[in-house]
Amino acid sequence: MNHTTLISTTARPSLLTLGKYRIAASPHLLPDGLFAAQVSIASGQGSACTARVIRYDSAFSTHEAATDYAIAQGIDWVHDTTRHTARPN
Repeated sequence: MNHTTLISTTARPSLLTLGKYRIAASPHLLPDGLFAAQVSIASGQGSACTARVIRYDSAFSTHEAATDYAIAQGIDWVHDTTRHTARPN
């Protein structure tokens, strides 16, 4: 029996690690057939774990578009956060 695995090299993954942060997109289907973007950004482990979930109002025509948007927003959030913590007061 042959098994074929298709791997897309152009789509962004729905889960990635950036430094100490884990970014996961979780788009969901809306009643009108469009998709809403949502991203979870977590850091730490066990009792020291923190997580935030950000939901966006924009609707996307495909699951992939909502995933791409959520991941991009998560990456931007991490970059902004690490840039602010790197600056001396």
